[in-house]
Amino acid sequence: MAAALAGATGLLAQSAPASPDSKRLIGTWRLIGYESSDPEARQVRGPAPTGLLYYDNTGHMAVQIAPDRVRRPFTGPASGIFTGPRPTPAEALDAISGYGAYFGTYSVDERARTVTHKRLGNLNPAALGDFVRRYEFRNGDELVLVPLDRTDLRSVRLSWKLLK
Repeated sequence: MAAALAGATGLLAQSAPASPDSKRLIGTWRLIGYESSDPEARQVRGPAPTGLLYYDNTGHMAVQIAPDRVRRPFTGPASGIFTGPRPTPAEALDAISGYGAYFGTYSVDERARTVTHKRLGNLNPAALGDFVRRYEFRNGDELVLVPLDRTDLRSVRLSWKLLK
């Protein structure tokens, strides 16, 4: 119990971003562009995926990206843990393919022009921990993020617009 409380306290006890670029990140961003060199990723995400990215002034962040393609509705038996039918294994795989979501904390290195997302929870349980992205601000209210620690040699570029 004490360990769980300590972990929760650590999640809540972040310091507010201090650097100018950290302050520029604060807000809600809408995905306006998704580019990938991976044909499979483009196929499961669709031509225009939607997404939201949040940075707050306490150093926390969250992101969700949903594919722009028709996903099959669930047709399995009713279940108390789902609203409506339970997914079949094929429907569950289809529902999460191309969907990305995680939350955690973030820090900015202005000299390197990077933002590090420390992923504390993730739809993909194998993808927890630090995730470093190069950032670039454009036109005052646009942000481009490019993952730096990709080991699979695929390039991804995410463009975001600050919601006002």
